[in-house]
Amino acid sequence: MKKFTIGAALLSMMFTGINAQSLKSPDGKFVANFQLKNGVPFYNLKYNGNVVVEDSKLGLRLFKDSSIKFASEIAKPEDASFDLNNGFTKSAEKRDSKNETWQPILGEKKNYINDYNELAVTLNQTSSDRSIVIKFRLFNDGLGFRYEFPQQKNLNYFVIREEDSEIDFPTDMKAWWIVADYDSQEYQYQTTKISEIPTQWPKAFDSNASQTLVKNAVQSPLMLKKEGKEPLYVNVGEAAVLDYPASHLEVDAQNFKFKTHLTADRQGAKGYIQTPSTTPWRTIIVSPKAEVVMDSKMMFNLNEPTKYKDTSYIKPTKYMGVWWEMIIGKSQWAYSTAENVHIGKTDFSKLTPNGKHAANNTKVKEYIDFASANGFQGLLIEGWNTGWEDWFGHSKEFVFDFITPYPDFDLKMLNDYAHSKNVDLIMHHETSGSASNYERWSDKAFETMNKYGYKSVKTGYVGDIIPRGEHHYSQWTINHYYRIVEKANDYKIMVNSHESVRPGGESRTYPNYISAEAARGTEYEAFGGNKPDHQTILPFTRWMGGSMDYTPGIFQTKLDYYFPGDKRFVQTTLAKQLALYVVMYMPLQMAADLPENYAKHMDAFQFIKDVAADWDDTKILSAEPGDYIHTARKAKGTENWFVGGVTDENPRDYTVDFSFLDKGKKYEATVYEDGKDADYINNPQSYKIYKKTVDSKTKLPIHLVRSGGYAISLKLVK
Repeated sequence: MKKFTIGAALLSMMFTGINAQSLKSPDGKFVANFQLKNGVPFYNLKYNGNVVVEDSKLGLRLFKDSSIKFASEIAKPEDASFDLNNGFTKSAEKRDSKNETWQPILGEKKNYINDYNELAVTLNQTSSDRSIVIKFRLFNDGLGFRYEFPQQKNLNYFVIREEDSEIDFPTDMKAWWIVADYDSQEYQYQTTKISEIPTQWPKAFDSNASQTLVKNAVQSPLMLKKEGKEPLYVNVGEAAVLDYPASHLEVDAQNFKFKTHLTADRQGAKGYIQTPSTTPWRTIIVSPKAEVVMDSKMMFNLNEPTKYKDTSYIKPTKYMGVWWEMIIGKSQWAYSTAENVHIGKTDFSKLTPNGKHAANNTKVKEYIDFASANGFQGLLIEGWNTGWEDWFGHSKEFVFDFITPYPDFDLKMLNDYAHSKNVDLIMHHETSGSASNYERWSDKAFETMNKYGYKSVKTGYVGDIIPRGEHHYSQWTINHYYRIVEKANDYKIMVNSHESVRPGGESRTYPNYISAEAARGTEYEAFGGNKPDHQTILPFTRWMGGSMDYTPGIFQTKLDYYFPGDKRFVQTTLAKQLALYVVMYMPLQMAADLPENYAKHMDAFQFIKDVAADWDDTKILSAEPGDYIHTARKAKGTENWFVGGVTDENPRDYTVDFSFLDKGKKYEATVYEDGKDADYINNPQSYKIYKKTVDSKTKLPIHLVRSGGYAISLKLVK
């Protein structure tokens, strides 16, 4: 139970109004307050007069100097004098506001509204003669704040020991969370009270290819709900994570408090800063409606507009891939039976083929034919390049060169063949975590892509990061991701990264960073499985800052179809797989199953062919994290709408209200829904399809079976 005494309350009241600054949201519903208490900065947040965030500390701890020595991460009492978390006086404040409409290159809506009031408080630390700025932006859907470090005599270079931004909640809320890890977000979501997180934490993770857990801490975006007669939904995240490590949230379960925990390097340093500089924004999105939180674009608004001069090459892409058959174990990435190869030295033409290499000329042409016949723009091919025989688990730095194909993969012929069929091949650059090697080869790799007409690349970072001692979310590696994205822009290439950091709206600044994985995707259905509620949580967490390459569309959900006796299965119905194309925003949109499985269900496959990948409008019709989501989207540049709904392990009835349609117009609806006897375990491929004329007054009842769903395409009747 949270401790709160009368004395503490009186003390808090005494400080109210002393050195305090208030900021209101444009609609007046939010009020953020900043104040100094004995030289220590605090803030709080209220919504409609009710406390959402109690007085919470701000500040950073620093190392003594910018030369980090062995064991210097161990804090000593004398080090505290270098911290930027106390001894402040307010020397200035500046207010600003903005109300603009901007257009994302690719997005869920044609227009994003960026409307906020801003307060920037300059604090001077007299003892060290240093100044920092704490900037607050208050939107109609919540608060963002960050630290800014002006260039100055006594603060040119410094190293962060830890950022101690706190978020102190007044009540024990329901939380949807995954364990904190410096290297992975690929975990099952847990649903507990804040107070229960430490008890559940040891049971909340499984093994991963690279894993550095932070005990009793969770990752953001973190979704929370205050339950009761007046529910309130809160999302805690971060935006514009650039030249800075990604953060986690340490849990004070007794006091319902979270504190920032930055990803460290091997020396324990959290960030190397040269002024002038800024930190990422800490974000707190709040609404009594879950749909409003899910629809928030605050993270994107807190990023800078792009400086790219040419974005014409950045386009939504629907693709298939030589991928799922390797994930399930039917085929392999590697070409030969060798166990030790040397890039540039091993003659792969003299090695013994393993007979299961998927990226071969014959098979790739078959995929190209199917993709072309069904209107897909792209085809991803994994395992095309030499080095897969010993690519993982050896901390091998020179693991790939990204330009040399296996003997059975004709780079020029296959690209020429694909282009003759109006299909672009999608490049795959797995780094095996060796980011330093990828940077050395990136120019040659992208030149090769330009030579053969590749327009996009899927990068991968499976395994521990090289340089050794760095992590997937440490400052150096964050900078690496964006160096690659900027390099790709030089070659007019779109990037889809896997095993990278979760996005925080950075696609506004780097629009060719078209998608990322950074969460537990469909591939885990073949590894450890995804629980039926997984897809009802991700749009409230991982998706808040940008699109995910979730790779849905699995029609053959039972893997014993390939391997008799195999108990693995994709824990959804076929109809739910269709719904994910609407519920989950994916401008790089994959139909992940094998062509042979689609060929058996071409009537259902029609929805994947029809559904758009970029949108003029999005309406979150109804949503509850962990339970269900119903979404409607209007296709970019058309009058066509698509609707999708998914549920967790519970069957549900829902009535689709088409009032979002233009009044006075009629639409032909094609409805794809679970069959009456459908069940995600016992009969996942049962579905029904029917057509119906609807308008803005129509209400259509739908039944979703457990872990089921539905999808609707709407075409204007002219």
